[in-house]
Amino acid sequence: MNLFLYAITVLIWGTTWIAIKWQLGSVPPPVSIAWRFWIAALVLFALLRIMRRPMWPPRAAWRFLFAQGLALFCVNFLCFYYAEQVVPSGLVAVVFSTAPLLNSINGRLFMGRPLQPSAIAGAMLGLVGIVCLFVQQMSGHLGDHAAWLGLGIAFLGTLCFSAGNLLSSRMQSMGLHPFATNSWAMLIGASVLTVGSVVAGFPFAIEPSARYVGALAYLAIFGSVIGFTAYLMLVGRIGPERAAYSTVLFPIVALAVSTVFDGYQWSALAVVGLLLVVAGNLVAFDMTRRIFGRRGHCTNMKA
Repeated sequence: MNLFLYAITVLIWGTTWIAIKWQLGSVPPPVSIAWRFWIAALVLFALLRIMRRPMWPPRAAWRFLFAQGLALFCVNFLCFYYAEQVVPSGLVAVVFSTAPLLNSINGRLFMGRPLQPSAIAGAMLGLVGIVCLFVQQMSGHLGDHAAWLGLGIAFLGTLCFSAGNLLSSRMQSMGLHPFATNSWAMLIGASVLTVGSVVAGFPFAIEPSARYVGALAYLAIFGSVIGFTAYLMLVGRIGPERAAYSTVLFPIVALAVSTVFDGYQWSALAVVGLLLVVAGNLVAFDMTRRIFGRRGHCTNMKA
């Protein structure tokens, strides 16, 4: 089940980048994000009704829901939409790939979770691998002040993502399912974005093109309803540190899609980066210890 949730998360979130790219244009980012989460929240509430699951969370959960809605389904997305307008996507990917480290550190600071050396080591390997994958795209931008501001915004978005992970983990420990918590948190995030858009004077309309509407539907249903539910269920099952390692794999899927549709050219350094990401994945999940431990056990049995 964990492997299935992990694969679903990586495959869906690794392809949402192209849908987000198709949304950029005439519609302001806060409006696009608000539409996405209004639709996703309504679908989740409908599913809760169909499955006859309880909708109303206990009073003790509301502070966590408001915090998650603001952090994960509002500020997080605003930061990344705006960061990608001034920073190459490769740099943004490098910043976002620090999520496993942030989850480990924040989990220790705010929830008293023990640090997991394998998760931290795997995240570091993955981070180096992401840098190798995007080093060509990053060259020439590190001296740009606007790029540094964009990196700061992207880091703020990653912090909000990490906070949302920990809040979901806390609510799942209270016995609340991500289906229910995501419904309310997305509704809260969409409401804040809507009010902010109205105050800013943004027209609350969508672009009536097949590309924009199709991208919106994909982001709302697959990226939000399915993707976030699978990911946050994974957070509850294996912990936010290891679940967040999937964020390191998103760029790999994105580059695979780019290879097919945009003609991305792989270099020797990019291949090294890919191998480092795979190695980091093995280390993060203690798979190397399990594999070699099992082989050692077999050797002893033969002897």
